[in-house]
Amino acid sequence: MGKGHFIKKLLIFLLLIGCGFITYLIYKNMPKKLVMIDMYTAGSSPIITLYDMEYNDVDILYRGVKVLVYNNTFINEDTKYKKISYNEKEYYVLPENLVDNYKDVVKEDIMYVRTPVTIYSDIDTPDILGFSPKGAALNIVGFDNIVKGIPTMYKVKYKDLEGYVYSKYLLNNEEDALKNYDEDTTYLIHKDRKFGYELYGGYASELDYYPYEKANFENNVMPEEVRSLYLTATAVSNVDDYIEIAKESNINAFVVDIYDGYLAYQSEVAKEYSPSAYATSKRSIEDYKKLIDKLKNNNFYVIGRIVAFNNSHFAKDNPEDAISNNGSPTTWVSAFSRNAWEYNVKLAIEAIEEIGFNEIQYDYVRFPEASYTWSKDNSYDFKNKYNESKGQAIQNFLFYATDKIHEAGGYISADVFGESANTYVTAYGQYFPAISNIVDVISAMPYPDHFNKYAYGSKEAVWLHPYELLSKWGSDAFQRQSEIPTPAKARTWIQAYDTIYEPYVTYGPDQVSDQIKALYNAGLKDGYITWNAMSSISKYKSISSAFKKDYR
Repeated sequence: MGKGHFIKKLLIFLLLIGCGFITYLIYKNMPKKLVMIDMYTAGSSPIITLYDMEYNDVDILYRGVKVLVYNNTFINEDTKYKKISYNEKEYYVLPENLVDNYKDVVKEDIMYVRTPVTIYSDIDTPDILGFSPKGAALNIVGFDNIVKGIPTMYKVKYKDLEGYVYSKYLLNNEEDALKNYDEDTTYLIHKDRKFGYELYGGYASELDYYPYEKANFENNVMPEEVRSLYLTATAVSNVDDYIEIAKESNINAFVVDIYDGYLAYQSEVAKEYSPSAYATSKRSIEDYKKLIDKLKNNNFYVIGRIVAFNNSHFAKDNPEDAISNNGSPTTWVSAFSRNAWEYNVKLAIEAIEEIGFNEIQYDYVRFPEASYTWSKDNSYDFKNKYNESKGQAIQNFLFYATDKIHEAGGYISADVFGESANTYVTAYGQYFPAISNIVDVISAMPYPDHFNKYAYGSKEAVWLHPYELLSKWGSDAFQRQSEIPTPAKARTWIQAYDTIYEPYVTYGPDQVSDQIKALYNAGLKDGYITWNAMSSISKYKSISSAFKKDYR
């Protein structure tokens, strides 16, 4: 090979190297092809900030939203950004606010309990796994569906439990979670209230007064004023007779027993939780539903009444959940029992979904009247697993029940003794403001002949003058309603029977009318319910003229 030929080959080789290098430089400096991929907005708070092309914050987006993300990264003043396309507009977001997987969009690690929470075994069940008190730290390990960046429920780890809690009861700051609601006004009203001596029911300062949203269902409208007759499970068998009275006397609703000493129908829930209660009824759920349907088809609002904790059948079937004396169960179920909570709420859900009740009313949502005496006696065991006061247990049950009944599409009401309108938590755990703040309707039972004979300084039996008595009581109850941010509707039970103590008084239309007028004049204008233990049709007929008046 000649020298010239070698030089020629070398020049060709160098030329090829040069061309390759130039090609590399051209490629390196060419704009890259933009690739766009689906990602999700994410963060430790519900809202993600969007920036315009000048890096100014111009809008927000909730976390959990799918967006298109460009593959390149932009830097402005040492801060990195990713460009996204959303609704045919382009924005910058911080890279940490984007994730590939939807299950990673919630980034908070710990949340703190603001309002004591029930821990559920799953998102679709009322089954209770445990309980977390105010201030407890919960490790966040997941969530269910997100609405406006906020999970309805978080999946949490707490101690040895892993389950679900409602996010609305949690905050991301321990200090804020430990605070009481509206400490400068609302909390000040309640914090020092107590009876003259220890009642063992708890204290108003321990209870929760955060606003609680009331239900409002488009397909289940509650009348503004509910005027109700009460029917036992036996009386409802003669439903046509009661419908006739109701239509003639301005009644627009019925309260009908589901459970009060015996079960109104063969409930599958009772079959599982309380077989002895199930055995008390020979009426099928289908036959019972036909009676309720007849009320609803006649345009009556129908409320199902459940006696919650005074339940001898459940106590017999579940002795470990009953208050015990020297180890032997009483007939009273402890309101601390989560198994009893489940039973009462599942019974309610079944009644709404299978039978069609508009509302569930819990009676005996309390500890027994003997609680003061029993609490002083060490031979009684209230089965207080979570170290709650009695007042806390009642309020916590109603948080649980209200959440689940609302999910089923029904309203919830709670019966309380007239005493609960005083400025202390009763020995059996009822405190009017703490209950009213949660449920949709509070139904007090200020029956005139149940008051102390000389209440309010009366010189003669107070039931002789029902208007004066209920005017005074109603003023107290209305004041309690004003002391909370989200009071329930006040639909009060009225005495529709003759007095049972001397001096005996026949309660006719005048006495019934006096009760209603006094309550309404005191500001408790959301309706009334007649209490007559036997649902006496003759009594209802005799007092029906009282229901024809307009008290509002």
